Amino acid sequence: MHKDASLTPSESLPTPPALDRQSALFLDVDGTLLQIAPAPELVNVPSELPRLLQRLSDQRQGALALISGRPLSQLDQLFQPWRGAAAGLHGIERRCADGVPIDSHRDSGGAAALERIRPTLVALANRDDRMFLEDKGATLALHYRAVPEREREIRALAETLRGEVEGALRLIEGKMVVEFQPRSVNKGVAIAAFLAEPPFLGRRPVFVGDDTTDEDGFAEIRRCGGVAVCVGPARKTVANHSLPAVSAVLDWLARSGLPSAS
Repeated sequence: MHKDASLTPSESLPTPPALDRQSALFLDVDGTLLQIAPAPELVNVPSELPRLLQRLSDQRQGALALISGRPLSQLDQLFQPWRGAAAGLHGIERRCADGVPIDSHRDSGGAAALERIRPTLVALANRDDRMFLEDKGATLALHYRAVPEREREIRALAETLRGEVEGALRLIEGKMVVEFQPRSVNKGVAIAAFLAEPPFLGRRPVFVGDDTTDEDGFAEIRRCGGVAVCVGPARKTVANHSLPAVSAVLDWLARSGLPSAS
């Protein structure tokens, strides 16, 4: 990790500098580009956003990638007709800038562990329809935004389940969600893979994200001497810059994506 990448209150961090066209740009989706919705399928995509992503990508010869917990199929549906480099399911799925898909992180140990805990999570969600289990196949995410009073109970159960699979899975506690994924996968690993290949290779990296699932990405960016931007309410982070809300992210990106920008 970068020597300065210690936890810092995000409210004390400076806003990010204007984007350089020579940078490699990595963007989280929910809570960063899109306002978080009660359910993942209810998000609203601003009509101009796919065109903005295309402009920003073109300015960097394709060195822009979405880094999301969503599968690639959902990203393509949300941002059509844009279809560029992306990492889905926190990096389990990855598509290079040339459109070639890479699917190298589906390990049998993680799959078996998910199968072991899936029935418990399904039963919990079925007992309370205010909760939603997002089964992405290679990851499991239990959303409880509608029942915040059950947070302590849900997180305690998640810790118990993690213990039952003896380290085969990683538990990420995000914004009103607990998510299980194979231990070999995280957003930092996905970003490092992109940075090792054209057109990202040799560029200064920039990553914008909002949740605890993005901290591995921030750490990798800091290790590379890049710009890590934490979005949203105050919290401790390894990022070195912050923006207050999705609207601020979109404004910052739009200023950099202007056709007349230098």
